[in-house]
Amino acid sequence: MNRIAVLCGTGMSAFSTVLSSSEETTSELLVAESKWGEVPINAVIMANGEVFVIDRHHSPGDTRTPPHAIEHRANVHAASSCMPDLLVSVNSVGSMIETMPPGTIGIGSGMLDLSEKPWTFHDEDAFHSDRTNPFDELYSEICVQTLTDKQGTAPSGIVVAQCIGPQFESPHEIDALERLGANVVGMTLGPEQRLVSETGIPHVSLLCSSNWAAGRTPGEPDAEIDHESVDSMASNMREMVSHCIISLLSGDV
Repeated sequence: MNRIAVLCGTGMSAFSTVLSSSEETTSELLVAESKWGEVPINAVIMANGEVFVIDRHHSPGDTRTPPHAIEHRANVHAASSCMPDLLVSVNSVGSMIETMPPGTIGIGSGMLDLSEKPWTFHDEDAFHSDRTNPFDELYSEICVQTLTDKQGTAPSGIVVAQCIGPQFESPHEIDALERLGANVVGMTLGPEQRLVSETGIPHVSLLCSSNWAAGRTPGEPDAEIDHESVDSMASNMREMVSHCIISLLSGDV
């Protein structure tokens, strides 16, 4: 594999810097244009391939675009314009399961997205993409093996519930999502997965458990969630994510 596009967000704003710190790498800033807006791309050229990193929360100023205001079509279009062999979504999530405590990276295999807003590149003529298997099993297995080796554990088969934010969920909403089959909850993967399914590009989901979901903190069900702590926890997982990306570039299973 020679080209990977990475969509990342909370805690990952410096992810391209982590990749660039490896030996024999160079980087450059690109800008992808589309009818949905411009998207900055950090292109990292490594010894065995190229990685195109997009911060999904990018904005022209110093602020970061909140999850409900992200123009996902611009981001996925920018990623696909890099002609990648694989697209990787790195998402911060709240965990509902004991096997994926904060600080752990898991692999997504399914989506539970019941949000009302449609996301598609096809507004003029109906196009119905298949989402039976939303994430590529072969490339996901590479990440499982890498996480098992580097992290000591690799939660897989994770079902991600999509909520729109920007508020964190309530404990009762988490209870309902868990009954529907979700294991973790996030605010950005749902639209990305829908749009990527229309491109035909293989997709992998790296899930960074940044906090316990509301009401799920062991021994402290009333524990509050604050974004600063979530962001800090997610940033601690940048190096582990980079291990997965490098393994995917090598393509060894």
